[in-house]
Amino acid sequence: MKINELFDLKGKTAIVTGGGRGLGQYISETFAEAGANVVLCSRRAKACEEVSERIKKQGVGSLALECDVTNQEDVQRVVDETLNQFGQIDILVNNSGATWGAPFLEMPIDKWDKVMDVNVKGTFLFSQAVGRHMIERKQGKIINLASVAGLIGEEEGVMDTIGYNASKGAVISFTRDLGVKLAKYNIQVNAIAPGWFPTKMSNGLISAHGEKILEKTPAKRFGTDNDIKGLALFLATSASDYIVGQTIVVDGGQTST
Repeated sequence: MKINELFDLKGKTAIVTGGGRGLGQYISETFAEAGANVVLCSRRAKACEEVSERIKKQGVGSLALECDVTNQEDVQRVVDETLNQFGQIDILVNNSGATWGAPFLEMPIDKWDKVMDVNVKGTFLFSQAVGRHMIERKQGKIINLASVAGLIGEEEGVMDTIGYNASKGAVISFTRDLGVKLAKYNIQVNAIAPGWFPTKMSNGLISAHGEKILEKTPAKRFGTDNDIKGLALFLATSASDYIVGQTIVVDGGQTST
């Protein structure tokens, strides 16, 4: 293959959960620019609709669907509507996420359950529903959004999000195991573990502890949309066909110190 073919998504169809904002939005727009049809879904459909309309202007197909990723019926409906509209699913990005900030001893159990349901159960449900289709076709890419929070601990008072951190560790383990299980079907399952990117979810912590965070980041800056786009495209295309069950860190060197 020539290099432009390795990174080409023309004729492909992707589902991006939580695709209406933050990293999900960046990834959705990247896939569309590379030629893919993109289905965006979220509990808040309005944000997805706005991104979907912009994506259509690039000459690709797009749908914006309301979906609770913890609800199996909702997940299956998104899969069915995608197949009805585009006939195939080539790429799944499990990006939808939730967090809750509280000291360990004060973490409410219902908030723990919510974070685990969205981040872990949602990733499982979508992977299972889309995986059935990919196994039949014997091809596909599943990209899970993990986090460096799933790889390292953080001192108390900076990132008191024990449920989020634990859930992202689970996503990393899930990625490794599912990658091994689906590799024989020519389905590559991998994950991206971002460091500190300014998003709606992280802005509060960045505002409160930004200087301290940058002190621990060798690159001395926060991530930008360009820092996630190239990696997402790589994992969605033929360029990554021999990468299985890996979590690739994008953190400006935070976990290298």
